[in-house]
Amino acid sequence: MKTLKNHVILFDNECPMCYAYTKTFVKTGMLAQDGRKAYQEMPQNICPLVDQQRAANEIALVNTETGEVTYGIQSLFKIIAYAIPFFKPLFLFGPFVYLMRKFYAFISYNRKVIIPVIAKENTIQPTFNIHYRIAYLLLTWIITAYTLNNYAHLLTDFIPLGSNYREYLICGGQMLFQGIIILFYRKGKLWDYLGNMMTISFAGSLLLLPALVVSHHLQVNPVLFMLYFLTVAGLMFVEHLRRSKILSLGYTMSITWVLYRLIVLGLILLF
Repeated sequence: MKTLKNHVILFDNECPMCYAYTKTFVKTGMLAQDGRKAYQEMPQNICPLVDQQRAANEIALVNTETGEVTYGIQSLFKIIAYAIPFFKPLFLFGPFVYLMRKFYAFISYNRKVIIPVIAKENTIQPTFNIHYRIAYLLLTWIITAYTLNNYAHLLTDFIPLGSNYREYLICGGQMLFQGIIILFYRKGKLWDYLGNMMTISFAGSLLLLPALVVSHHLQVNPVLFMLYFLTVAGLMFVEHLRRSKILSLGYTMSITWVLYRLIVLGLILLF
């Protein structure tokens, strides 16, 4: 594996994902030991070459000899193709490049709601992109609702089975309910909160997958599926509290988050 020398990749040190994969580039020898710097601590010799706001949106790779700068998925392609030339033809294939560019942007513009951290003062933050945020909300809503719709079949001893659209309406209703609350409570936090809330829902749906797999292969007492579901819901609530603290929202949104679910449960049991 060849090392791409005389290049520095500028990562976001407030982003655990960015920190991890750029560290992997150095650890595996794809980049030199000094080939990785946080854009928040950009070296003076690199600073004039880089569009700092774009570097916050899309990771920048700087050729320290020529001054050439690449951004986003092209930075990653350049490193990987140099280290493993086998992939170079793939990285020149137009449809693949287009899809990966969109995927990279989808993750990059939503990274602060996927893994939230308390932003440091006086640092450049990624530009908010409403199109990618809405796409993220829709994707997590569909996956979460689909998973819950399947898990509902394991809880029929406790909760009546509804239509195939019930969980989609419940998940969508949660976004609408919480969205209205936060519009009155902290309007400026609307999109950040909804993104974090749907990340929690998505993570909860992933935690339910092992139980769904087990249910297809083993006969399990339904009580255990209910207990597992309640455990996942408890973990989601704890995570909701943690993320609300990061967003400086206090307990209000966590209380209304639980209230909505209790209202929905009551309606399901009544009707």
